[in-house]
Amino acid sequence: MTIKEITTYIEQLAPLSQAEDFDNVGLLVGNDNANVTGILVTLDTLEETVEEAIAKNCNLIVSFHPIIFEGLKKLNGSNYVERVVLKAIKNDISIYATHTALDNSEEGVSAKICEVLGLQNTKILLPKKPIDTFSTDATPQNIGMGMIGEFSTEMSETDFLAFVKKTMKTACIRHSETLGKPIKKVAVLGGSGSFAIGNAIALKADAYISSDFKYHDFFKAEKQLLLTDIGHYESEQFTKNLLVEYLTKKFTNFAIILSEKSTNPIYYI
Repeated sequence: MTIKEITTYIEQLAPLSQAEDFDNVGLLVGNDNANVTGILVTLDTLEETVEEAIAKNCNLIVSFHPIIFEGLKKLNGSNYVERVVLKAIKNDISIYATHTALDNSEEGVSAKICEVLGLQNTKILLPKKPIDTFSTDATPQNIGMGMIGEFSTEMSETDFLAFVKKTMKTACIRHSETLGKPIKKVAVLGGSGSFAIGNAIALKADAYISSDFKYHDFFKAEKQLLLTDIGHYESEQFTKNLLVEYLTKKFTNFAIILSEKSTNPIYYI
């Protein structure tokens, strides 16, 4: 089984064409024609991730975040990105990244958050506009960022925050002021999601779960909903589970391993 056969299957879930223009997705290190001995699935590719792949006889790392995001002008190991790439090349390990291609998938990052939280009747929060703007069919494509859904029963804001903290395994939640309103309809977006606050309000979400909100972003709640920032890593942590589940449905003749190492660079006290 070649790397190309694996990545072709991944791209049925997360076509590279639906990634954002700024992104760097696909096979970042390695050769499409190499035979796969094993796959290590991770959120980020760090030096210890490559070491884990070596120890577990995996020559393909499927990562959510791309280790190479901006152009590399040299490879001398002066920073962690260069060291990761050098270590991977030296040990014949390929690296593939999905990032916003999977973010924009209807069954991708935010859909997995909805599944973990138990949200029902989900739909895309911020649909991508059709590529052909001159088409007579002006309906949005069935891809886009974030999801919105409902709990089967409403809960108080206090219970909601406690539930999210426990379920999303986060040490703390930054949130806007509580409004004394029950929570039932919830919008989610894995990663940095301040750009979709307006969409969550427009769709009448009671709460919005995402991350990387800046100080002034919390004012955008406008007493319309409860903004909850659970942390970047925490909002995307189940993405690697999604990828492992997807890959194991198709491939059974070699190991597909969920990385045991947390790559979260943020610590709390």
